[in-house]
Amino acid sequence: MTRLNIEQLRTFLEVVRLGGMRKAAQSLNLTQPAVSARVKSLEDTLAVALFDRREGGLTLTKRGDMLVQYAEQFEILSEQVTANVMDPDGIERQLRLGVAETVAQSWLPDFVADLHHQFNKVEIEIDVDVSTNLRERLLDREIDIAILLGPVSEASVSNIALPGFDLAWYVSAQAEWTPQDQAGLIAQNPVITYARNTRPYREMRRELYERVGPGTQIFSSSSLSACFRLVEAGLGVAALPEILGREWVARGQLRCFDPGWCPSPLQFTASYLGDPKSHVVMTAARLARTTARRHADQNNLSQVPKSFDLI
Repeated sequence: MTRLNIEQLRTFLEVVRLGGMRKAAQSLNLTQPAVSARVKSLEDTLAVALFDRREGGLTLTKRGDMLVQYAEQFEILSEQVTANVMDPDGIERQLRLGVAETVAQSWLPDFVADLHHQFNKVEIEIDVDVSTNLRERLLDREIDIAILLGPVSEASVSNIALPGFDLAWYVSAQAEWTPQDQAGLIAQNPVITYARNTRPYREMRRELYERVGPGTQIFSSSSLSACFRLVEAGLGVAALPEILGREWVARGQLRCFDPGWCPSPLQFTASYLGDPKSHVVMTAARLARTTARRHADQNNLSQVPKSFDLI
């Protein structure tokens, strides 16, 4: 037992949870041979086979099934040591963040700075993607925290609610219209909005159908910056995050208008898998809430009621 170590057990649990060596390797940021070697070393240490290796995949042996419970106890103890004993300056690991573009263009730099100050030896990896992809990557354990349009309605996922982003309607500064034309701008122009498989797109399509009619053209894009540029070019109008539109208006590229209604604010969550528990991941998710609240206060944005902090 002298050669038994936490990394072997952690790797074993990841193979069990994800159902294979390849997915475990992706989750642990290791090569598949390295994962296989760790599992084989653990089997050699215990002098038992933990998996039946068959053409259809891996299945736990009776001994392997018994080890899962003990390995989880080791994992819990390891996290308790990290949370309660270790100095944050000494914690070394990789933290994989998946972030929606709206957040990436607003308070993400402040969050990364806060995170680096809290854990200065943690390597931070950032991927910006649409929320639907972030959700799938979180469930596949390819990222540790997803800051996305949430919550993620899965029992295995913990969601921390973040301040919302109010939307405002924008039109090109070069467009000719009068205050009396504001309600008609939507009917007279294509509406540019978020990607087709997102919640904002579905809400926009429903509202347009009910308020304007079924004939309204919708241009969808997975790129928020592209949406702003398309509006600036006069190719349509859009309801986009007001905090990001301020700079475009200040530069004289866009103008706000009020058709009498606006889609509901974008609601984001910092979402992470609750099992296995990770002090670094949970602390980072709470830190995202703190950073987002500070950003909202500094920019006079709406906040989330405290009763909705944890979903």
